[in-house]
Amino acid sequence: MGKKIVVITGSPRRAGNSFAMTEAFVKAAEAKGHTVTRFDTSFMKIGFCHACETCYKSGRACSFDDDFNTIAPAILEADAVVFSAPVYWYSIPAQLKGVIDKMFSLVVGGKDIAGKECALITCCEEEDVSVMDGVRIPIERTAALIHWNMVGEVLVPGVLEEGAIGKTDGCAQAAALADRI
Repeated sequence: MGKKIVVITGSPRRAGNSFAMTEAFVKAAEAKGHTVTRFDTSFMKIGFCHACETCYKSGRACSFDDDFNTIAPAILEADAVVFSAPVYWYSIPAQLKGVIDKMFSLVVGGKDIAGKECALITCCEEEDVSVMDGVRIPIERTAALIHWNMVGEVLVPGVLEEGAIGKTDGCAQAAALADRI
């Protein structure tokens, strides 16, 4: 039986490298019978967490009405969540970070989110794989905190220009990630 997978991206480049890897993952996951719901945060309106702790008191995940309130129910229903983004200045792009910060609402709201699978797809310009630590470590720690099982990571260094991922095995690695979910 297929699983419900939520993919949350953080790149504004539709022809970019992390998008290409995301598309390879989605295609492979759907071919395995999984249902994939994708949220491209760069094209959504998602603000920052205000730490007001009024989560779910208004009936929505976040009291500040933005597109996170569309993502939150999908996360709650998902069996797996896959984050995909390039490294921006040694960290998570703001577009994606807003979603990760607002996931706090699921905890404050008392939602049972433990036991999901989690994965990461990321790439960076530099050749040093440790450059991706600014994305990898927060995702791993978030998963550990909320009791999600990290099932895999695709970390591809040395890509910047659109299409550069085609000179690597990044898309093949992303497609193979679907085997672990």
